[in-house]
Amino acid sequence: MKHSEMTRRTLLAVTTAAALGLGAAAAQAQSPENVLIVGQIAEPKALDPAAVTAVNDFRILMNVFDGLVRYKDGTLEVEQALATDWTISDDGTVYTFALRNGVKFHDGSDFNAEAVKFNFDRMLDENHPYHDTGPFPLAFFFSAVNSVEVIDPMTVQFTLNAPYAPFLSNLAYPTGLIVSPASVETHGSDVGRNPSGTGAFTFVEWRSNEAVVIEANPDYWDGAPELQAVVFRPITDANTRTAEMLAGGIDLMVEVPPVSLSEFQGDAFKIHEQAGPHVWFLILNAKEGPFADVRIRQAANYAINKEAIVNDVLEGTAAVAAGPTPPAFAWAYNESLEPYPYDPDKARSLIAEAGSEGAELTFFVTEGGSGMLDPVAMGTAIQADLEAVGFEVAIETYEWNTFLGEVNPGLEGKADMAEMAWMTNDPDTLPFLALRTEAWPDKGGFNSGYYSNPEVDKLLEAARVSTDQSERARLYQEMQTIVHEDAPWVFVANWKQNAVTSDRVGNFSLQPSFFLLLDEVTKN
Repeated sequence: MKHSEMTRRTLLAVTTAAALGLGAAAAQAQSPENVLIVGQIAEPKALDPAAVTAVNDFRILMNVFDGLVRYKDGTLEVEQALATDWTISDDGTVYTFALRNGVKFHDGSDFNAEAVKFNFDRMLDENHPYHDTGPFPLAFFFSAVNSVEVIDPMTVQFTLNAPYAPFLSNLAYPTGLIVSPASVETHGSDVGRNPSGTGAFTFVEWRSNEAVVIEANPDYWDGAPELQAVVFRPITDANTRTAEMLAGGIDLMVEVPPVSLSEFQGDAFKIHEQAGPHVWFLILNAKEGPFADVRIRQAANYAINKEAIVNDVLEGTAAVAAGPTPPAFAWAYNESLEPYPYDPDKARSLIAEAGSEGAELTFFVTEGGSGMLDPVAMGTAIQADLEAVGFEVAIETYEWNTFLGEVNPGLEGKADMAEMAWMTNDPDTLPFLALRTEAWPDKGGFNSGYYSNPEVDKLLEAARVSTDQSERARLYQEMQTIVHEDAPWVFVANWKQNAVTSDRVGNFSLQPSFFLLLDEVTKN
């Protein structure tokens, strides 16, 4: 029997046991050595790097695809991947990459400069023949790209419209992962169900609401993985995911509910923690309704007992957030900012001053999703705090992908506030995509609450073109001060990510990027 045939039969047995509801013990009984079962927080939306935004999806994609560059293990520093070297012009607008020779996509086609150009043209050029395989929600990451040119088969050149400091970091982000042009040409808009990259693992199958299966790429340019295969199982309910982990139905569980961490003490499990650039916040609808008044937005920040949420709901696995930039970006973080204190009397005073006593608020809450911590429990606590200062709060709860479909297009006409979490790779990313006026949803961004401040716009535009990091830091810190005062969000928490592995799993570590990198992981 061929190795790949044996792998598929084994994986089919594992995923079938889970799908038929045979329970964690049955799944464990079918789980062989070197096949890692990962409990994911949600069904992926797609497996096309250019088409998704959720870390839940990125955790799969980073094992199937490569980018020109990647983050060095344990850091957010950029190193070589499919590019072995690069040069940057003196004016910071031309990046020339030398590509790795001899690399093939999983479908057998060649990786080369034409493939790189195809990927970025597909995302950025509306006239590209495969542009309609999108949407491409994070194309903002590469909005500075004027052109991508093939210099020779193994050299590609990007010309930017202005210096753009986060460019290399954005290339390391999943949106910059390189997809096989042949797979796009073959599958068209279904390429997100049929991924082909150059990564450490190759795609086997995606069984909706059951499993995504990938297997080792023995010809991987950076060395064949230790694992034979990985099965990503979507288990949306955190309690069910915990029960599966305790019973042995999964080998690796991400985003463990804080209240469940104590259940994984002892030699049978290992708890992993890693701080990263994360912020959990509430988007406030600044365009219409009560939160169009800055006093009411500030009142919400005073009304919510964030210390209690961090200590009681999150069991100390996070810190209270002071603003839109996570402290993990130490060089850009404004240390002078203090979190809004818990002051319900101040909140009531601002509400009375604005004449908004008894205002009714619609609050969108998700059942779970990328970096969302314990969203239902947090939403319930927030609801209670806001009602304690005189608001009437109605919660509407949605599954993660449905939630994104409601929130990302904007809250106008639908809700006053919504939970949200971002894990970012650069201090430019979150505010540029979610706080600028030009990032309103109807303009292609994620500013779902329609916040607008021309000074913030100017600071963000200036920071992304500065080639002086100290100047960038000054601009970001000034932006944070203004946004803190304008309070377009309730700044709730910065999370310390966690995961649990069984004692069968070795050589696993969490990354500051929040991605799962599994090429060196073992399982006995």
